[in-house]
Amino acid sequence: MKLISWNVNGLRACVTKGFEEFFREADADVFCLQETKLQPGQIRMDLPGYYQYWNSAEKKGYSGTAVFTKREPLSVSYGIGVEEHDHEGRVITLEFPEFYLVTVYTPNSQDGLARLDYRMRWEDDFFSYLKGLEKTKPVIFCGDLNVAHKEIDLKNPKTNRKNAGFTDEERAKMTRLLENGFVDTFRYFYPDREGIYSWWSYRFQARSKNAGWRIDYFIVSESLKERLQDACIYTEVMGSDHCPVGLILKD
Repeated sequence: MKLISWNVNGLRACVTKGFEEFFREADADVFCLQETKLQPGQIRMDLPGYYQYWNSAEKKGYSGTAVFTKREPLSVSYGIGVEEHDHEGRVITLEFPEFYLVTVYTPNSQDGLARLDYRMRWEDDFFSYLKGLEKTKPVIFCGDLNVAHKEIDLKNPKTNRKNAGFTDEERAKMTRLLENGFVDTFRYFYPDREGIYSWWSYRFQARSKNAGWRIDYFIVSESLKERLQDACIYTEVMGSDHCPVGLILKD
């Protein structure tokens, strides 16, 4: 089973930059998007063989997620059931027979860490949401988590220490997650691999210099470890300031 996640940073722009070509080539069983920046009816995706699920932010041109899946899920839900968090289109959950699949676009703490306090509340509530799902069946969640966990996960850790996405507070929340029954699939297969990132600033020619961050993830419940076959980061794929990431599961 092949799963892909991509922060497209505006799907309408991304479709002019090769999105559909990569989508067809990848031929994923499940394809998750973040930061679609769409309202209902603003785009029509003709994707034969896929069920489509969309969650848009109330604010126009902001946030938003989508999932395209070949397998029809048993159920679909939107948000995490917490009023404070469920206006920005950040979460879609699909229930399959053997696991839940969650796509998430984690809030950015923003310049000057203006939204760090909110981000901390989000982290606690999203963690509780995942652990609640796990009581029923294992969880796979993916998306732009807006945090580089360890120094190996970004090019310039020293100069970014207190910047959004690499604060001690955000990293500690990721550590807690991984110490409580979840596996970062890329590091499971490639614990020491350096220089592999999933996001590059549009400024300072960051991508051509590979001055990036690994902030896009597939994370799974530990009980699914036996099904893990490979984790991928498609660094060569353009079209967004993020590149797609993937997970291969044994059937």
